[in-house]
Amino acid sequence: MTLVRAKKHLGQHFLTDKNIAAKIVESLRPEGKYKQVLEVGPGMGILSDFLLQKTEYEVSLVDIDTESYQFLQKKYPQLGSKLLNADFLEMDFATLFDGPLGIIGNFPYNISSQILFKVLDNRAQVVEVVGMFQKEVAERCSAKAGSKEYGILSVFLQAYYKVEYLFTVKAGVFNPPPKVLSAVIRLTRNATAELGCDEKLFWQVVKAGFNQRRKTLRNAVSSLINKEKMTDEPLLDLRAERLTVEDFVKLTNLITTNR
Repeated sequence: MTLVRAKKHLGQHFLTDKNIAAKIVESLRPEGKYKQVLEVGPGMGILSDFLLQKTEYEVSLVDIDTESYQFLQKKYPQLGSKLLNADFLEMDFATLFDGPLGIIGNFPYNISSQILFKVLDNRAQVVEVVGMFQKEVAERCSAKAGSKEYGILSVFLQAYYKVEYLFTVKAGVFNPPPKVLSAVIRLTRNATAELGCDEKLFWQVVKAGFNQRRKTLRNAVSSLINKEKMTDEPLLDLRAERLTVEDFVKLTNLITTNR
C-alpha cells in the first residue's frame, strides 16, 4: 500500500517506533471500567496494530484525513463501520458509543487543547485517556499547584481526572520529526460527579485568575466578587497558581455566598 503523506495543516507527525507504540497501548487500563476504545488520528495504524490485538475491548478508529481513512480501510477491512472518516471534535459520543469509553491517540499538536476540552465536555462517558501531546502541554496538564506550568488546563482537567505524566518521547521517532519534545500522559476519571459549587462561576473564576496570573486573585477576579463582603478572605491574597482545585471550589462558594 502507498504510504500516507503527513500533512502540516492537520498537525500530523506519524510515530515510527513500534516499541513506543506498544508502550502507549499498554498504558490503557480498562480493568472492567470500559469495553470500548476510540483511537484518534491513527494515521497508518502503528498504535492500531497493537490495539486490535486486544480482546478486552472493542476498538474504533477516527481520522479526519481522507487519505489515512482510505489507507486504513485497506489495512483493516474487518473494522467496517468501526473505522470513521470524521472530525473527532464534532463527534457525538453518546450516539456513537453505548456506555463508558477510553480514548487513545498520537494527538495532533495543533488542536491539543481542543481535544482535552472535548474530553472534559464528555467526562460523564470518557473514563480514561492515554495520549501523546507536545511535552509542554503534557506538563501543563499534570502540573501541581505552585508550579509555573500550573494553569487553566491543569485545574479543569484535575477537577475531574487523575492526570499522570508517563514518559517523554524524543522527536526522532516521528516522521516528520516535530520541532519539540513529546510526552505521553494518562487521564483517569475520578469520583467527582459535581464540584459542589456553581460550576459556571468556577470556570469563570479559574479563567479570570490565570488570565492575570501575576496579580493576586483579589485584583484578578475583582469583577466577580463583592469587595466589601470579602475584604478579609485570605484566598484572595494569593495568586491563582497557588490554589488547588479544592481551593478554587471553596473560593467559588464564598463568592456565591457573599454576593
